Amino acid sequence: MSISVFIDGAAGTTGLEIRERLAGRDRIEIVTLPDDKRKDAAARAEALNDSQFVILCLPDEAAREAVSLIANPHTRVIDASTAFRVAPDWTYGFPELEPSQQAAVAEASRVSNPGCYPTGFLALVRPLIRAGMIPVDWPLTVNAMSGYSGGGKAMIAEFEGADRAPAARPYALSLAHKHLPEMQKHARIEHPPIFQPSVVNTYRGMIVEVPLPLHAFHRRPSLEAVESALRDAYKDSPLIAVADGDVGTVSIEDDAGTDRLTVRVSGNPATGQALLIATLDNLGKGAAGAAVQNLNIMAGLDPVAGLVL
Repeated sequence: MSISVFIDGAAGTTGLEIRERLAGRDRIEIVTLPDDKRKDAAARAEALNDSQFVILCLPDEAAREAVSLIANPHTRVIDASTAFRVAPDWTYGFPELEPSQQAAVAEASRVSNPGCYPTGFLALVRPLIRAGMIPVDWPLTVNAMSGYSGGGKAMIAEFEGADRAPAARPYALSLAHKHLPEMQKHARIEHPPIFQPSVVNTYRGMIVEVPLPLHAFHRRPSLEAVESALRDAYKDSPLIAVADGDVGTVSIEDDAGTDRLTVRVSGNPATGQALLIATLDNLGKGAAGAAVQNLNIMAGLDPVAGLVL
C-alpha cells in the first residue's frame, strides 16, 4: 500500500533534496502541483488535505499558514521551518535525542524537523546532560561553521556570484540566533548557550564544536567516560557514530553528501579539557535527510530508506 506525500515548498533547496531522496521509491506517491498553482491557496489547500503526509519547506509564517489550511485530523505534517520547534503540541523530530524519541515520532501527527546547528549541538551534549556529566546550569558555548547552501537561494547566489565571496563570515554576533530556544529546550539546560556560527565558502557540510572544562564540573568526568557515554547513546543508531581513535584533523566535508552525523571526542587529559566535535551535512542530517528519516518512521517504513549512509 502506497502513501501520498506532498512537499510544500518543493522548489527550494531542502524541498529538492527531499524529493531526490523519495524519487523512485516503492510505496511513496509524491503529490505535485503545476508551477502556476504552487502559490494558489485553493490548490495548496486541496493538496494539503488530500495527502497522508505533508512536508513543509517554507519560511516560518508560510508554514504556519499551511498548517492552518489543513482541515482534517488525518494529514500528518513534518515542518522543516523553525515555526514549531519549541511548540508544546509538536513532537521534536530528532529520533536519536532520547531513548523514547523514535517511538514518539512514530505516533505523532505533527513533527518539527530539527535545525542543522541544533542537531550537531544536541547530538554532542544531550547524552552527557542526561547522564549528569554536564550540569544543567553550565554556561555552554558552541562554535560552528556551515556550508552556504544552508542560507537558501539568496546566499547560494551570493557565494556563487561573479563577486568574490568571503572565505568565512561569522554572523549572529548579537548572540540572538533563532536556533537558541530550540537548543536550550531540547538540551534541557537552564541557559541558552553562547552560540557563534559562521558560514564558509563551501556548498555543503557542517562542523559543530562544544568545548568542555571537565575539570570544573562537579563529577570531573574523564575523556574516556565522556566518549563511553556518547557511544552508549548511539550504539544502535544507523546514522550517528562516534569516531574511533585520535581525532587528528577534521574537515567540514567529512560527512557532506550523506545523511550521517559523526561525533568526535578530543581533549587534553592533563588539563581536564575536552572538545566535542560533530560533523554532518547541513542539507542531510541537518535538513532533508532528517525529514525523510522522520517520514519513514511515521509511515512505519525502514527508518533509513532512501538515505545516504
